[in-house]
Amino acid sequence: MNQKNKVVEVYGLWFADLVAIVISFTLATYIRFGNFKDMGDKEIHFQVCLVFLLVCTVYTFFIDWNRNFLKRSIRKEVYEIIKCNAIMLLVVQMIMYFLKWADVFSRLVMVYFPVINVALTLAIHLVIKKGMQMHFQSDLSRIKVLVITQKSMAAEVVKRLKDNLEISYQIIGIACTDCEEGEEIEGLSVMPVKAGFMEDVTLMAMDEVFIYAPEITQKQLQVILNGFDEMGVNCHYCLELPGTHGERSKVDDFGGYSVLTYTRFQSSYKRLLIKRVMDIVGGLVGMLITLVFFPFVAIAIKLDSPGPVLFSQIRIGRNGRRFKIYKFRSMYIDAEERKKELEKQNEMQGLMFKMENDPRITKVGKFIRKTSIDELPQFYNVVKGDMSLVGTRPPTEDEFEKYNQYYRRRISMTPGLTGLWQVSGRSEIENFDDVVKYDLEYIDGWSLTLDIKILLRTVWVVIAGRGSR
Repeated sequence: MNQKNKVVEVYGLWFADLVAIVISFTLATYIRFGNFKDMGDKEIHFQVCLVFLLVCTVYTFFIDWNRNFLKRSIRKEVYEIIKCNAIMLLVVQMIMYFLKWADVFSRLVMVYFPVINVALTLAIHLVIKKGMQMHFQSDLSRIKVLVITQKSMAAEVVKRLKDNLEISYQIIGIACTDCEEGEEIEGLSVMPVKAGFMEDVTLMAMDEVFIYAPEITQKQLQVILNGFDEMGVNCHYCLELPGTHGERSKVDDFGGYSVLTYTRFQSSYKRLLIKRVMDIVGGLVGMLITLVFFPFVAIAIKLDSPGPVLFSQIRIGRNGRRFKIYKFRSMYIDAEERKKELEKQNEMQGLMFKMENDPRITKVGKFIRKTSIDELPQFYNVVKGDMSLVGTRPPTEDEFEKYNQYYRRRISMTPGLTGLWQVSGRSEIENFDDVVKYDLEYIDGWSLTLDIKILLRTVWVVIAGRGSR
């Protein structure tokens, strides 16, 4: 979908969602009170409606929940709308609680509103979707694309384009650099790229061209690009190498040069910004909790064994950056020296060290480890930016020095206070490769939703007493 249509879709759906909220809120209020004269504090009700509109706007543009709108099935549409309404309701309820609006606001309105809004939003979305589909599938609106590629990869290229292009695109033909006249691939007639090719395509009904032909000569490519440029036809030249992952590449500017950048981790800046805001807010709350626990934990540690209250150690952060991590001390002060003596009793296969009855751990240390209290000072690392609330486990320098290329990818993201492997039975994991597997699974599938799920699961793990041994 071109940028103009995309803007219309994004802002059109946003406006439609706002209209649905206003109508649903008005209906819910009317059903509850029968008339608007008996609704009590009208100003509070008006302000609650405004908060719903504000939360909807933030959710629309920061979470981008309407992406892939035209390709979503009805089942997926219902799921997304219910999720959006559930999040809006949760956030608004929290705001009402803190502003003390809940005491004067009708609870029944908050029951009626989401039910009405889900049904109304779904109806509006289905009407908009049907209208957009009819518009984009008309001959005048469809974007006609000619594919120029090689015979050996033509079927795969066409299939991939059909799977990923919006419904407004239509592949109208294939041109191959190494095929003969009269061939057919994926139900499309094939044109050979030979002398007179540019004259033939001049007469075609065509809006854009996609070129993916790694073996084409520079001279051929120059003639083709110049020809389509002269016609005023948009031309997309794919720089990918066969066998590479297209979702990991993007065209970018680097030092004034146009480059094709390969990267495994791709996410929008706004999602990363939200993650950082979550880290700062969560980190500040965590630091307040740490201050509450600090005097009690400090006294217990001091009474149990000599040495400092806090333990610090150099860890490896994102892409090899060194930082100092902080914890409440749970071991005797000579723990690092004694570690070499205990290496033979390591119960973990690979680069990590784990021992169930580690003699280096103090009595207080066993308790604060079991309850994860020892990790509270790491909220300072989160606020500082060395760590995130959710991420991968930060390795020690000794571990990092033994890493291979596969292991190193687990530090391509900011390390976290908690992570996928920590909430997946960390006490039962006995192989470092399993830790890496969970970390890479987290990196490859990262989303804000996944972070929230891991945080909620972490709370349950801590409450249930399934901390580290």
